[in-house]
Amino acid sequence: MTTVGVIGLGYVGLPLAVAFAQEGCDVVAVDVDASKIAAIEAGDSYIEDVSSELLREVSGRIYATTRYARLAKADAILVCVPTPLTANREPDLGPLIDSTQALAEVLQADQLVILESTTYPGTTRERVVPILEKSGLAAGRDFHLAFSPERVDPGRTDFTLRNTPKVMGGLTEACAERAEAIYGLVCERIVRVSSPEAAELTKLLENIFRSVNIALVNELAMLTDRMGIDIWEVVEAASTKPYGFMRFEPGPGMGGHCLPVDPFYLSWRAREFDMTTEFIELAGKVNQQMPYHCVAKAQRALNDAGLSVKGARIAVLGVSYKPGVGDIRESPALKIISLLGDLGADVRYHDPHVPALADFDLRSLPLQEALKDADLALIVTAHPSVDHDLVATRARLVLDLRGVTRSSNVGNVVRL
Repeated sequence: MTTVGVIGLGYVGLPLAVAFAQEGCDVVAVDVDASKIAAIEAGDSYIEDVSSELLREVSGRIYATTRYARLAKADAILVCVPTPLTANREPDLGPLIDSTQALAEVLQADQLVILESTTYPGTTRERVVPILEKSGLAAGRDFHLAFSPERVDPGRTDFTLRNTPKVMGGLTEACAERAEAIYGLVCERIVRVSSPEAAELTKLLENIFRSVNIALVNELAMLTDRMGIDIWEVVEAASTKPYGFMRFEPGPGMGGHCLPVDPFYLSWRAREFDMTTEFIELAGKVNQQMPYHCVAKAQRALNDAGLSVKGARIAVLGVSYKPGVGDIRESPALKIISLLGDLGADVRYHDPHVPALADFDLRSLPLQEALKDADLALIVTAHPSVDHDLVATRARLVLDLRGVTRSSNVGNVVRL
């Protein structure tokens, strides 16, 4: 029977652990967060893509622990720890280094280690290999090593772990074969590339592509705002072209675990090769400016209504980074709330997926209560369960940053 170890039980690691358990594998699930271990043992999922019911169904095959020792019995170990940015927006490999060092202490001959954490090209070979080889085992000879980037889009049901092609690059051909065999248990299609570096860069390209195109349409949104042209009308019209155009929509900025972070991993790495990735860095700067643009637009909307932003009651609708989920990582709504608070606004919010924002000492209010007496309703994330047409008719003034009120023929709506 195959035993799979998973290090890091977040939005990537927990679904992987459950998927392997569903296929009859024994799973050793490791995380430094004791609260996650307790939740798994109780059968209470904290990840939206894994229901508590499903977690309880496979709980007999998942051994959750904060200790690495049990990983010595695993055939394959998947490393799914966070790879965030520092305050200076440089790669923070601290969690990866810590987990790799702990793994090296229990690593056994013939084990397979696969890194899934998004990172810059060269991390697997230059950073992970030396640490794991402190075990006295040689990578590619005594144990197998590969990189396979996660492709998780939280809340998505049409493309899941099973039917999303799995890109993977092994340190050697034998490493790749072992990794393909493991992933074949839970993935329908494996896409092998020539090296870990190629797989690492594949992940970055996927997200940089989106970052650059979102930045393009966001910059156009700022321009059309000055020109008095409806950016939504322009995007809609351009989207009728049946070839050579891919639709991207403007918004208050980028959020989530990948888009605001991944481009900086590559731009940082590029500097080691005496190259400045100006195109990529410019896209990041444009997207980082969008919350400021949106707050300035809110100020103008209030001013046109004879109101000051200081003391204005502003209802923020949607604070997660994307519709239909409760994930607030890097959400532009958080920056917008902070900026509005700094300007003296009285901010409240409604989000059916995010019950509280501890950093702001705020709790989600029912929609009608949030709109009651609000001077401005600010649509930041358009959750499908929220009736935005109702918002357009009930609110005194609406600033729609997502273009979801275009069908509402009311005069109190201002759009991005």
